[in-house]
This record gives sequence, structure tokens and C-alpha cells, in this order.
Amino acid sequence: MNEAVSHIVDVTTQSFMADVIETSKTQLVLLDLWAPWCGPCKQLTPILEKVVAASNGAVRLAKMNIDEEPAVAQQLQVQSIPAVFAFKNGRPIDGFMGALPESQVKEFVERHLGDALGPSPEEALLEMASAAMAQGDYAQAAQAYGQLLQADPANKEAIAGLSLCYIHTGQLDQARDILNMVPALEREREPLAAAQAALTLAEQSAHPQGDFSELEARLAEHPQDLQAQYDLALAYQSGNRMQEAIDMLLAIVAQNKEWQDGAARTQLLTVFQALGFDHPLAVEGRKRLSSLLFA
Repeated sequence: MNEAVSHIVDVTTQSFMADVIETSKTQLVLLDLWAPWCGPCKQLTPILEKVVAASNGAVRLAKMNIDEEPAVAQQLQVQSIPAVFAFKNGRPIDGFMGALPESQVKEFVERHLGDALGPSPEEALLEMASAAMAQGDYAQAAQAYGQLLQADPANKEAIAGLSLCYIHTGQLDQARDILNMVPALEREREPLAAAQAALTLAEQSAHPQGDFSELEARLAEHPQDLQAQYDLALAYQSGNRMQEAIDMLLAIVAQNKEWQDGAARTQLLTVFQALGFDHPLAVEGRKRLSSLLFA
């Protein structure tokens, strides 16, 4: 298929999500709403196709016949056609109605094309920092987050990321200082909540409850001792044995949901938040906790 043609597609309601919404996350998408009986549509569509073909793949044209596929036009509250909408990052950002001349169509596209060509410097730094974090290069990640904070001291993703760099390198005081730059209420929301939870776990791990074998022996002698179970769970957590820590905390909840004002439940939520919403241990752990709490 010709490369220019591949960026001009006919869209149905069924394919709208893939061809427009998802595609707009990586390139600028023009949605052309038209109908066979519409004279101005026949004038505009060839102009749109020409401008898109000249963009060398930076723009996609998605053509939708509203006689056959009326749902999207209704959702966008279109009252006349032709109607063109520019989509970026999964949402419409601008549009126009009527058959514009080629010069005005070019101006419309160029106005939004800069955003579609690539990430902003801030987005690029965040991507660089995330990649460095994933590779365990906390020095490189901290440098990128630091640059972001120089440009925008209130950037919450950079604050959370830099605090996590400090946590991973054992600099808990610095991590605490960074997080304290933000009011307490804001630290309860993502992405700061995950960093705050990670700091809580790291501070707990800095003061271990005791040797595994000693705690396990103590629990073997007193299997119903909830404090012994809790201390062992924190010890497992300190040793990064997170599955065992979660299992032990869930066992406490199963025996007594309200023990120590719900300490085991609170600790579980902190662990899940620190692990991250999509972490397999957190996903499974939340399911098990819910079944215990709402059984």
C-alpha cells in the first residue's frame, strides 16, 4: 500500500476507537465527517487528503460517512457538515465546519502539528527518568527529575520520582524533605501517594522487628499471637519478602479485622500503594482483602 494512502482511512463506529482515539496518542488525527449528498464535503475531502499526504505520515485522516455511521457525529453534537475535528492524546482538541480553502486547512493542521510531532521537553525528561528508574540507574533518574523541578518546582511527577530515587538509595531524610515540599492533603493523591507509601515502608524497614528465625519461633510457640504475626509481617517486608508479608497481614485481618484499630488492614493498603496499582501482588492482595472485609 502507498505510504500516503495508509494514513487516509475510512472509519466506522466500530473502528473509531482504534483508528482515531488510540492513533491520536501517537500522531495528529483529523476526523472528517461527511455524507455522499453533501456538495461542500466533495470539495473539502480532496483538500484534506492532499494536506495529509504532504505531511509525510505526521497526520492521519479518518473519514466517516455519517449517513452510515451517525453515532459519533451525534456524540460530537455536529449540526452541519463537512465537519473536521483534530484529535490528540485521545480527545478532540479543535475543529472547523464548512469547506475551507487549502491555505486555511494547511494553517489548521500546522497549528496542531507541532504537538503531534513528538513529546515536549518536559515529557521527554519524564520518559528518560522513567526508563532510568526501570533500569535501576537512580543517579540518572534523579538528574532528570531534578532538571524538571528546576523548570517547574511544583511538578508532582518529578517530586514523586525524585523522592523514590532517594528511597531506593537509602537517603530517607532527603526523600522525606522532598515530599514535605507538598501539602499533606496533596500527598494523599497519586503520584505522590505511592511515593509516600514507599517512604513509610522504607522507614519501617530501617527499624527491623527482629530476626526471621526468632520471630518465626515465637509465632510457633504462640500461633494466635497477633502481635507476633504483625512483627513477622514487618520483618518479611524489611527483607523484601512481600508475598509472605501480605499473606501474614491478611491472616491477621481474617482473625480480627479491628485488631489495633485495623493496623493490619492499614499496613496492607500501604504495601499495595507502594507496590503500585497494577503490580500482581497488589492486584491479588486487594482481591483477597476485599473478600475478607465484605464477606
